[in-house]
Amino acid sequence: MSKINIDLIKRLREETGVAIIRIREVLDEVKGDEKKALVILKKEGFEKASKREGRETGQGKVFVYSHHTGKVVGLVELLCETDFVAKNELFEALGKDLAMQVASMGDKTLEKQEFIKDSSKKVSDLIKEVIAKTGENVRVGRVFRVELGK
Repeated sequence: MSKINIDLIKRLREETGVAIIRIREVLDEVKGDEKKALVILKKEGFEKASKREGRETGQGKVFVYSHHTGKVVGLVELLCETDFVAKNELFEALGKDLAMQVASMGDKTLEKQEFIKDSSKKVSDLIKEVIAKTGENVRVGRVFRVELGK
C-alpha cells in the first residue's frame, strides 16, 4: 500500500483502540482492506483481553438505569483494575449500557444476552471490546433488576 489513508487509520483506532503502528502494519498486510484489517485487529484485541481475565478488579463503579415510567430499574456493578479506567468514557458508556440492558432484559445470564442496541453482538463482546481498548480486566460484579410489583 503506497499511501495510507489517515481517516481509515483514525476509524480503526477508534473502533479497536490498537496502536497506530500496528494498524498501519495490518493495513499493509491486507493491502488497505478495511474489513479484513478490522477482523484481524479485533481478533488480536480479544486474544489480549482473554489474557487479562485473571487480573484483580478492585476498582469500578455502580451504574443505575431507571426506565422513564419509574417502574423498572437496572443496577450493575462494573469492576476494573484501576480508578483511572473507572473514570474512562468507554467504561462509563459500558456501565450505562449494561444497566439499561438489565432493566430491559433482566439480570439472568447478562453476559450471554444479545445487546439491545445491536443484536449482532453479545454483552460479553462489549466487555471484551472495553478490555481490549483499555488494557485492563473489566468484569461484571453484582447485577439487579427491580420491577414495581414483582
